[in-house]
Amino acid sequence: MMAAGAAIALALWLLLPSVGVGEAGPPPIQDGEFTFLLPAGRKQCFYQSAPANASLETEYQVIGGAGLDVDFTLESPQGVLLVSESRKADGVHTVEPTEAGDYRLCFDNSFSTISEKLVFFELIFDSFQDEEEVEGWAEAVEPEEMLDVKMEDIKESIETMRTRLERSIQMLTLLRAFEARDRNLQEDNLERVNFWSAANVAVLLLVAVLQVCTLKRFFHDKRPVPT
Repeated sequence: MMAAGAAIALALWLLLPSVGVGEAGPPPIQDGEFTFLLPAGRKQCFYQSAPANASLETEYQVIGGAGLDVDFTLESPQGVLLVSESRKADGVHTVEPTEAGDYRLCFDNSFSTISEKLVFFELIFDSFQDEEEVEGWAEAVEPEEMLDVKMEDIKESIETMRTRLERSIQMLTLLRAFEARDRNLQEDNLERVNFWSAANVAVLLLVAVLQVCTLKRFFHDKRPVPT
């Protein structure tokens, strides 16, 4: 019973926000994902705030449009160019540690004059918590209960489970983007196949009509002239 009580207290401490303990800090920055349509000949930029001494992972993928490529740049809050890629279909980049401020992500389709691009990108943050916050869960458990349970093992198991669940969500999101890109590519190929099939049928019909007319004219010219 004491072990069960310790596990419940630990789970509540990790899942519920702390109330009345210390000063309230800024809310954690959440991971995000976005899909947008980038017109031909245009450049679009996004700004994302980041805390200091954290990890920022950026993933992008072109899931629609001719060529499935786009130019990508990533700049730090100080204006330093961190990543610059030209005509890429996808990319994954990690900034660690981050600076406090707004990071700038730009997608450029100015090289294309006709085709617009459908772009998906995702931002994943991994903040490094202070030791007091990481170890604060132990205060929610009575000292007598800690004698019966290996609290460090419980904490490690829960942290491992949370990390794996977060990575599973990220992988599923990325797989959805791959699926959307493949579906758009197949739909474009289907349109091309249908167009050229219709063109071939039209050419065959035109050739058949011309052959019939040519044969009729040939036999018409060979008829004997009445005297």
